[in-house]
Amino acid sequence: MSLANEITRRLQSLAPTTLEIIDESAMHAGHAGNGGGAHFKLKLTSSHFCNKSQIIRHRLIYEVLADLIPKQIHALSIEARATDDPH
Repeated sequence: MSLANEITRRLQSLAPTTLEIIDESAMHAGHAGNGGGAHFKLKLTSSHFCNKSQIIRHRLIYEVLADLIPKQIHALSIEARATDDPH
């Protein structure tokens, strides 16, 4: 199973209505401090984020992926939206 598929599988616990995972690893290959982990951009919309701050939304995501960081995932850019956020 690819790392992106594993991330997708784990994030299902947040019941996403939208989920986009973009692997940006190639753009960061060889930069200082990267021990080989992947770089991802994550865009996620979930009702679990309603009435929660961005910090809490990010914490929920990091809890699901905690054991993958920093070995498999070196960097993670997160856009976390609630289903009731204004667009």
